[in-house]
Amino acid sequence: MQFNDYDPGDFYDELFEAKGKPRPEAIPLIDRINSLPLPEVQRRQQAAEIALFKLGVTFNVYGDGQGTERIMPFDIIPRIVSMAEWKVLEEGLKQRIYALNQFLADIYGEQKILKDSVIPTELIHSASGFLKQCIGLKPPEGIWCHITGTDLVRDRDGRWYVLEDNLRCPSGVSYVLENRRVMKTTFPLVFNNVQIQPVEEYPSYLLETLLNLAPPHLPDPTVVVLTPGIYNSAYFEHSFLAQQMGVELVEGRDLVVADGYLQMRTTKGLKRVDVIYRRIDDEFIDPKAFRAESLLGVPGLMEVYQSGRLAIANALGTGVADDKVIYAYVPQIIRYYLNEEPILCNVPTYLCWEPQQQSHVLANLDKLVVKAADESGGYGMLVGPHATQAQREEFADKIKAHPRKYIAQPTLCLSRVPTLFNDHFEGCHVDLRPYILYGKQIYVNPGGLTRVALKRGSLVVNSSQGGGSKDTWVVCK
Repeated sequence: MQFNDYDPGDFYDELFEAKGKPRPEAIPLIDRINSLPLPEVQRRQQAAEIALFKLGVTFNVYGDGQGTERIMPFDIIPRIVSMAEWKVLEEGLKQRIYALNQFLADIYGEQKILKDSVIPTELIHSASGFLKQCIGLKPPEGIWCHITGTDLVRDRDGRWYVLEDNLRCPSGVSYVLENRRVMKTTFPLVFNNVQIQPVEEYPSYLLETLLNLAPPHLPDPTVVVLTPGIYNSAYFEHSFLAQQMGVELVEGRDLVVADGYLQMRTTKGLKRVDVIYRRIDDEFIDPKAFRAESLLGVPGLMEVYQSGRLAIANALGTGVADDKVIYAYVPQIIRYYLNEEPILCNVPTYLCWEPQQQSHVLANLDKLVVKAADESGGYGMLVGPHATQAQREEFADKIKAHPRKYIAQPTLCLSRVPTLFNDHFEGCHVDLRPYILYGKQIYVNPGGLTRVALKRGSLVVNSSQGGGSKDTWVVCK
């Protein structure tokens, strides 16, 4: 009985309601694990890690003295979400993505939301992700955010919150697909006896989403995945998704603008490219339009894009919706464009550019999490309760010097999932990143990437800072 001593304690646990009492949707899994001797559970954990290693499921860490490439840490105990709960999350995510798409179309168009003073104009113009070059842009079908990874967390009371939006180049979906493949061999009996929603259709939906952007008169449009190259932290994913969709993986040096179109160099000459799934940040994609020193992009690509002779997913300029200051206004954005109340709540957020809120943040740095508005991956962040006085003072100086750049939020007590540590299970904090595709309709892949903080007591789930992943099961009861 592996879980006899497992106690969720004073946390919301995704598998257990209380000590010795699994949640109804988790009972088949818990019963199966309890029926196995500990050495067998350990063997299956090791087998899963070996399988992922052989599949090449890796990520790169910049500036890491231990070597750049690592295997993504993985734990075989999945997170389970009931179907009833998932339906609410799904509807909330669809609502949020639709509203954010309306917002992007507006701020690069008529800017009604700014004229109506729902969001201060200076916040948009000072956002690093706002690209003046995209003003007046008309992406195909009016869709800006084709692929989104929205980070969700659950607090001590079991309530879900949106932690942040990722609309530029969200990563991690390859781990969702590979984790599931490995889990099916790890616990085959559970998959045979429990109705777990499949995730494997994502590449097909992704390809359909990309093909939807091509002009309808083209009988056989060419889609490519544009990668920065093998040293990018998510290169495994770029190559994996290209292979799964059956499209070419290209770098900037493989492309050229010729005869008014973007073209791909092939052994048979140039071939027109109609749709790019970009995994390159906006500022590197065209040295003529953005950063002149970029060697990753394609000179002249922006002109082809603006002319309508090329589709790009996600559209350039979507990064403004990733800005953590703009995040604080998403509830107002939903109300403004949809005339609806948000289904999913934001984490309460203090804006340091507002003097009164800044004073509150500075007086309570020991209780708050401070985040840089334009950073991701757990960087540019202060976890106040775990920081030293010197670290808090350093961040206070940063906030005073650049108030627009910072937000602060209360420290949430993230939910936990049992995780295997050698000869026993411990609860580790998790978040959840579902993946949303916006094509002819909005599709939410059932489940998502559960990221887990594998350092004891840590709240940081990012793989670059010691986090790992788990499979996510959406279970019908």
